[in-house]
Order: sequence, then C-alpha cells, then structure tokens
Amino acid sequence: MALNKKPYKGTRDFFPADKRVQDYIFSKMRESASLFAFEPYDGPMLEEVALYMAKSGEELINDQIYSFTDRGDRFVAIRPEMTPTVARMVAQVHKEIPKPIKWFSIPNLMRYEKPQRGRLREHWQFNCDIFGATGRSGEIEILQLIVKLFESFGANKDQFEILINDRDIVNAVFNDLMKVDEETSLKLYKIIDRAKKVSAEALQKMISELSLEPASEEILKNYLSVQSFEDLFKFLEKNEQTDKLTSFKELSDVASAIGLADYLVYDPTIVRGLDYYTGIVFEVFDKHPDNRRALCGGGAYANLLKIFNENPVAGVGFGLGDVTLTDFLKTHDLLPDLSKNDVDLYLTFQTESALAKNFELASQIRELGFKVSNSLSPIKFKKVFTLGDKQGAKFISMLGENELEQKILLIKNTKTKESFEVKFDELEKLKDILS
Repeated sequence: MALNKKPYKGTRDFFPADKRVQDYIFSKMRESASLFAFEPYDGPMLEEVALYMAKSGEELINDQIYSFTDRGDRFVAIRPEMTPTVARMVAQVHKEIPKPIKWFSIPNLMRYEKPQRGRLREHWQFNCDIFGATGRSGEIEILQLIVKLFESFGANKDQFEILINDRDIVNAVFNDLMKVDEETSLKLYKIIDRAKKVSAEALQKMISELSLEPASEEILKNYLSVQSFEDLFKFLEKNEQTDKLTSFKELSDVASAIGLADYLVYDPTIVRGLDYYTGIVFEVFDKHPDNRRALCGGGAYANLLKIFNENPVAGVGFGLGDVTLTDFLKTHDLLPDLSKNDVDLYLTFQTESALAKNFELASQIRELGFKVSNSLSPIKFKKVFTLGDKQGAKFISMLGENELEQKILLIKNTKTKESFEVKFDELEKLKDILS
C-alpha cells in the first residue's frame, strides 16, 4: 500500500510560500517582544505529565495531551502549552536574576483536539510572561505588548478588542456576596465560561440546577448584566467591594492614560479555563462578523511557582496561536503578498560555455549583499522574464556569448523593463541599481 502524502491530521506542511507567511508573522512577534525588552527562551518538547497535572485543567490532562511512557518508565507528554514550562524554568533561577523577569518564546505545541477553523492539533504560540512585577504594572505592559503586536500588522481598534475580567472580582462575587461553597464556585466558573456559547434558556437552566438561594441568584444575574467598566464600578460600589473597586480602577485609569482604554472591554464571562489564573484574565477577540472568535488569551497567576516549593512570585502572560492570528490577518487583508520568493537578481545564461562565469558572477554579487538565484542550466531568452517572475526576482540578467565577449552584464528591471549594462570589473555599481 502506498504511503499517505498528506500530513498527520491536524498538522500542516509548510511549503515555501506558507513558510514565508509564518516567518513574517514570527518576525513581527519577535520585533514586538524585543521593543519591550523581553528575552527569548525555549524549553524541551517533552515534559513529565506531572507538571501539567499540578496546574492545568482536567480537560487538558484527560482529553487533550499526547502522552506516553518512555523506555525509562517515565510518564511524559508532548508539551500542550508553555506556561508550566516557563514556570519550571523560572523556579530554577528567579532568586539569582533581576526582576522583573520578561521572557518570550514561539514554541510549537500539540493538543489532541478536533481540527477546525482556528484550531489544529499542532500550532505555534507566541508566549510572553512577566514574573516579579509589582502591582498592576506587569498587567499593563502585557496588554500594551498585545496591542503593539496587532498594530504592527496594521490592525486597529475597529478590528480587535480585549475582553477583560479579574478573578479576584469573580471570587468576591461567589464567596463574599453569594456565599457559595467551593464546589458550587467551581461549577459557577464553568457556567460563566460557557455563558456566551449557549442560549439564554440554556444558561438559566444551568444556573437553576445549582439550586442557589434567591438572593444569590439575583446577585449572579446582576453581575452577568455588567457590560462596561462603569457598570462594574457601580456594581462593586453598591455591593461594598471597595478594595476590588480601587484595585481594578487603578488598571482602568492607567489604561485610559496611555491609550489602551480604546481596546479594553469589561466582560464578566471571561474567566479562562486553566486553573492557575488568580488575577486579571483576558481574551483578544476579532470584531469581524466572519471571524468573531477569541484570538488569544492570558492573565495573571500569583501561585504558579508554589508547585515547586518556591515562594509566590507574581506572574502575568499570554499565548497567541499562529493559526488564529493567521486567520485574523487574512480576514482583514493584513498580510502582504508573500506568494513569491524575495530575490534581488535572477542570473541566467544561454550556453554551457557561460556556466563557469555565471557562477563566478553570482558569487561576486552575493558578496555585495544581494540575493541571487542562479538558473543552474541554460535558459532560452524568451523564457527569462516568465521564470524570473516566478522566482520573485526584482531584476533578471541573461549571460550569452555577446555578454561574455564584451565582459558586460545586461540587467533588466522585471517591473519597469528598464535595462542596465554593468562591466564585469565594475560590479560595485550594482549597489545603486539593485538596491
């Protein structure tokens, strides 16, 4: 039986045109992180499953990880996310290096999920984390970085928004106002997380099944009706949650002062599924009606290092997958045309007698810093422009018997068709022509 030519389900082959798009996206990620002085890091593809059992959600462990027992009888998994890995790494060094620790990575991750639009089994994810920042400063910088990244692609506030909440506020609603037990609180988190994914009738049914006290159910409904920062502040003030009001208003005020407020929307249903979040939680949403979905998410986590018997270190971060980001960029027509290679000069020759000189010239022109594609075999003149266009070349050159005798290089601009002659011993002039 013939082998399947297609990649494993939920993964992708990156042909050159696809790889150019990926490289372009990754370059923007690196540039944005570098502007905020984040340092790159990476970790192993395999981690012990115990690392994810300690801090990730049950769904991830039970249904989504690729795990196996290795030959040393160790239960390991292909990394499904990066936060536990960065926490493990920070736990090793945080006492010796200055804070805040600001790291980023673009790892490939694998989860056993049903492939669909915006979600595959293998994807790459832009991860940025800050450890050791005080107050709301780390959260503000992470949100700034997200906006800067999207703006670097040409996106604006009409195309994306950041829906934000705070688990401290949600916990206060459940514990201080509704006074529910821990088991009910966990159920409420799951219900709220699904609130926008189900009908109003289905949501009410899930809430009713909890058999809450009438007063508690009323508080929950009032909380879920909050639609803005102003609504939230009124809700907190009415329910005498002064400390939560003061803390979250600090974030809101700074966001307004630095131009972030245009992108932020308070949403009581944003709670994030992973168990390690303890502070703000947020999701970036595409506003286009054809792609109305979460693009990335993140939040604050104060206790992540405790699983390594380390003292708590405040952390905040986010992960942005390449699949959802690429869909966003395509939906809003924000990707440049990367269908062709980026070649400065397509260098061709007509006869075998020009082969050696063609290679010599190609080497000399590359020494000048230009990207040269060598035809590697004789090319008929009438095919040069067509092949040069397919190569993505800005200029083409044909080396024939006449050019060899006259010791000149005839160069043409593929767009304007303007011609230039350059002597073999004056190739430096190409800097003015090809640049």
